[in-house]
Amino acid sequence: MTKGHAIPQEIIQIIEALEKGGFQAYLVGGCARDIFLGRSPKDWDITTNAKPDQIQSLFPKTVYENIYGTVAVINETTEDPMLRNVEVTPYRLESDYTDRRHPDSVKFSDKLEDDLQRRDFTVNAIALSLSNGAIKDIVDMFAGFADIKDKTIRTVGKPEDRFNEDALRMMRAVRLSVELGFTIEKDTRKAIQSLHTNIKNISAERVRDEFSKILMSPNPKLGIEILNETGLLTYIVPELQIAIGVGQNQAHAFDVWEHLLRSLQHAADKGWDLDIRLSALFHDISKPKTKGLSRETGIITFYGHEVIGSRETRKILTRMKFPVKTIEKVTKLIRWHMFFSDTEQITLSAVRRMIVNVGRENIWELMNLRICDRIGTGRPKEDPYRLRKYHAMIEEALRDPISLAMLKIDGKRVMEVCNIPPSAKIGFILHALFNEVLDDPKLNTPEYLENKALELSRETESELKKLGEAGKEKKEEKDAELIEEIKKKHRVS
Repeated sequence: MTKGHAIPQEIIQIIEALEKGGFQAYLVGGCARDIFLGRSPKDWDITTNAKPDQIQSLFPKTVYENIYGTVAVINETTEDPMLRNVEVTPYRLESDYTDRRHPDSVKFSDKLEDDLQRRDFTVNAIALSLSNGAIKDIVDMFAGFADIKDKTIRTVGKPEDRFNEDALRMMRAVRLSVELGFTIEKDTRKAIQSLHTNIKNISAERVRDEFSKILMSPNPKLGIEILNETGLLTYIVPELQIAIGVGQNQAHAFDVWEHLLRSLQHAADKGWDLDIRLSALFHDISKPKTKGLSRETGIITFYGHEVIGSRETRKILTRMKFPVKTIEKVTKLIRWHMFFSDTEQITLSAVRRMIVNVGRENIWELMNLRICDRIGTGRPKEDPYRLRKYHAMIEEALRDPISLAMLKIDGKRVMEVCNIPPSAKIGFILHALFNEVLDDPKLNTPEYLENKALELSRETESELKKLGEAGKEKKEEKDAELIEEIKKKHRVS
């Protein structure tokens, strides 16, 4: 278990500097846990019996701007951004958490045990000392190593105490569970269910960050389910709970709730980013509000759910303090996720309008959302003919058309070089030049084209017209070839 992720030289140097200064130094928290799991740590935390001013005295550049004693050791020479700012924190004792968010006061300690017992979960309460860059000693006062082996999330001490100190730890338990593939221990889970209302005391920004990490985990579907089962979801995104049990038409194998979670999970399985995962989770958020029944067919309908859902999602993401850029993109994807229906009726002009509506930069992510939507219905195939057809038409609409604009010469320059007035002759010359360039793209240089234009200008108008028509035909043939290649690539007709 100790042959996990290699410890960077920059971290080893910080620990050695502290020890040479006469202090203790340990890796602690998530990085120690991840080393045992063979995972790449997301950050590196070091704890020591040195006080903040003593830590600062050992390093050429540091930043110390908080009441918790944490000193950031700055290393501007490393290429790894995670190692440019490494947090070193003194052992500390914490007082009561009156606001259930932060300790009322912090007191520095000389004992590692004091620091470990204030931590949230046993798997994060392991400390590692090093010798020559390798693990020397393991300090494990709360059986965190055993919980890592058993894949269990358990609080240090009584879960009620830990969650009353900082209610966000309840969400963190869920997040660690789905990030690591661990199970939340039964007493820890019961405490979350009992104290879940305390999450309302946590700032929107902190809740948002933890919620985003749950969505970015390998199993966000399970994460949302646990948030719901423990009661936390009621104070995070209650709008999602309304979707539970809301049936859909025959195209769907699941109710709206299950459909949304399966759509989200597919985005995670594909490794897609947070914007797509948010869009997948909320794309049908307003189906419960728009549910109806067609008098003619008796089929369940959800008319306008994409429009209303976009507005509802904007309210949710704004309340959770997501960045404006994220809100704009996600709501746009949701607004247009119902594009097209019948592949036989789709036109290129409709595709171009959709690209304008959602933006060229978002069109492929809209397609990814469409894929999530499809998989979320219970259909196993990700690339049916219809989606392949959409892809082909979007690619065709996005490609730069073969046109005279590609030439390194224009009509104005032809008139200047050839000393001729505006006339049909200019167009014939351009098309004749284009014909040559299509055959040999290397000829598309100002120097060659100007000389060739001068040569062509001496031809009769009837001869130029023949050459120009040949250029037009070649352009149309080339266009057709490229479109055929796109269709063949996507296996559509």
